Order: sequence, then structure tokens, then C-alpha cells
Amino acid sequence: MAYDLDLENRFTHHRPHGDQAERYERLRAGGREFAELLAELCPSSPELTRAVNAVDDAVMLANAAVARHTPKESV
Repeated sequence: MAYDLDLENRFTHHRPHGDQAERYERLRAGGREFAELLAELCPSSPELTRAVNAVDDAVMLANAAVARHTPKESV
């Protein structure tokens, strides 16, 4: 395998430790706030749906970054 896919880390449950649960909540709250702003300012359209889906994806990826790459010693 030429590229390390980090499968063990990707497909392992990461139980929250330290301040991770709070960080997940803050990321979700920020994502929801932005999605609500989009819904308020943008007309109902396929583009709005895509924008909200992109925010949802961004929050999930950010939470995955916190789960997968926060050293246990640092929190």
C-alpha cells in the first residue's frame, strides 16, 4: 500500500476524553448557527440544500479530527 489509509484509527470508536465532548458540542452549535443563517438569507433551492449539506459534512469532519487526532495526554 503506497499511501497509509490509517484504517485502524478511522474505523475505531473514539470515546471522548478530556474536553472533547465540549468541543464536539461547540462545533455542532457553530454549524447549526451557520446553517440557520443560510436558511434565513438564502432562498429555498438546490444550492441552499447543498450549502447546508456542506456545513453538515464540515461539522462531521471537524468532529472526526478532534476524535482521531487529539492526543490523550493533551486533554
